[in-house]
Amino acid sequence: MAETVELPIIDLSSPDRISTAKSIRQACVDYGFFYLVNHGVEGQLLSKVLEESKKFFSLPLKEKMKLSRKHHRGYTPLYAENLDPLSRSKGDSKETFYVGPVEGDMAQTNLNQWPSQEIFPSWRLTMESYHKKLMSAGKKLIYLIAMALNLDEDYFEKVGALDTPSGFLRLLHYPGELGCFNEQIYGASEHSDYGMITLLASDGVPGLQVCRDKFNQPRLWEDVLHINGAFIVNVGDMMERWTNCLFRSTLHRVMPVGQERYSLAFFLDPNPDCVVECLESCCSPSCPARFPPIRSGAYLEERFKLTYGE
Repeated sequence: MAETVELPIIDLSSPDRISTAKSIRQACVDYGFFYLVNHGVEGQLLSKVLEESKKFFSLPLKEKMKLSRKHHRGYTPLYAENLDPLSRSKGDSKETFYVGPVEGDMAQTNLNQWPSQEIFPSWRLTMESYHKKLMSAGKKLIYLIAMALNLDEDYFEKVGALDTPSGFLRLLHYPGELGCFNEQIYGASEHSDYGMITLLASDGVPGLQVCRDKFNQPRLWEDVLHINGAFIVNVGDMMERWTNCLFRSTLHRVMPVGQERYSLAFFLDPNPDCVVECLESCCSPSCPARFPPIRSGAYLEERFKLTYGE
C-alpha cells in the first residue's frame, strides 16, 4: 500500500494575492502539485461534463473511431498511448477524447471534432462551456504563478504565452476490468506533463499517484486523495524549463484499482510561437540556465510524437 501525500490547498479566490503567490511557490518547489479550490467552476457544470463524457465512452468502439484523433483532437482507443516511452507495456489502459481551443483562431477551433448533435444534443455546448471556464481559471492561476516567481503578474502575457494560449481538454476513461496480462498494465504509465500547468478533475475513484523525487531509485509512489470540488493542479515540463528546475514537473501515474475511473485533464500551454527560456529570476552566475530556449509548439509536437510512436 502506498502512503498518501498531503498536498497544499490553494484558494484562487483569496483577496491576499501576495500570500497566495507565496503558497503557490512553496507548493511548486516542494511537490509540483497542489489542490485548487474556489476556482469558479460550478459543481453542476463539472458533473454535467463527466456525465456527457461517460455517454460518449459508452458508445460502441466502431462509433467512437469515427472521431479518431486528428490534429491532436478527437478519440484515442485503449492502449493507443504509452506515456512512458521506455516502458515495454502494450500501452496505457485508457481511452481518451481531446478538445482543442474553442475560442480565438478560427483555423484552430475548426479542427475540433464533435459527436453527432442528434445523439448528444448538449455535448458540444457543455464541453465548450467547461473549456472556457478552465481557461479563465488557468489564466488567473498563471498570473499568481508569475508573482510566485518574483515577476510582474502579467509577465507571461508580455512574453506572448497568453496571447491565444493553447488549451486542450482531455476526457479520460479507465476501464475497471482489464482481463489477464503477463505484464504490468497502467491506467497511465509514469510521466510528467509536457506544458505549463494541468488542472485535473475526476469522479473520485482513486488511482492517481505521484513520485516526488524522480531521480531516486527505487521510486517512492504516494496516493493523491480526491477532494470534492477541488482541481488537482500540477506543473509541466515547460514550466520546469522556464524556472530552471525551481518548480518541479513531478512524475505521476494512474494505477488500475478494479473500478471504472473518469477524469478531465485541462492542459494550459503557451501560444505555440512563444519562446520558453530561463527566467531571469531563476538563474544567476552560480546557477546558470540548464536548458536552451525552445519554441513551445515545436517542443510539444516532438513530445506528442514520442507518446504516440509517430
